[in-house]
Amino acid sequence: MTDQIARTPLGEQELALLFTEARTQNGWLDGAISDDTLGALYDLLKFGPTSANCSPARFVFVRSREAKEKLKPALSSGNIAKTMSAPMTVITAYDTSFYDKLPDLFPQGDAKSWFTSSPQLAEETAFRNGTLQAGYLILAARALGFDAGPLSGFDRVKVDAEFLDGTTWKSNFLINLGQGDPSKLFERLPRLDFVDACKIV
Repeated sequence: MTDQIARTPLGEQELALLFTEARTQNGWLDGAISDDTLGALYDLLKFGPTSANCSPARFVFVRSREAKEKLKPALSSGNIAKTMSAPMTVITAYDTSFYDKLPDLFPQGDAKSWFTSSPQLAEETAFRNGTLQAGYLILAARALGFDAGPLSGFDRVKVDAEFLDGTTWKSNFLINLGQGDPSKLFERLPRLDFVDACKIV
């Protein structure tokens, strides 16, 4: 039996780091992100829950100048400067054949057959849970002291052809990572109030 971790709510400082003061970044300071840091980032996000532990997310860390130049033609015009200046851009993707890993990830049942018998369910599960895991990546990056700038303004066909060709992976969205430049931040936009976005039934 493993020791239980005390479930004490995070303090205001930690909540600010993860949510209330965290911002989508539009500019970046110089500073590389090491391989060890990327390993630590993944080792955090991988523990976030997915249905049947399916873990379909896949990540391509685009760091080199050569790789960034390959990514550039796929970016919408408004995303070029911020992405090219970011120390790292993550192509968040999902594996359409994620179920091949299920005998190891979910050994208590024949979960693979759930998805091989229904391509629609497999696609929906991969996309939904892959998106969820990409959200975990943003929170893990913030927890490790980095800023994140997720964006969806890019050509998926070009990205898939350039970076994912020959695999069963499909791109979802991009996340720029690094230390954000506070001088490039926009004013924080409003959010919906509880009464506008939530129901209790």
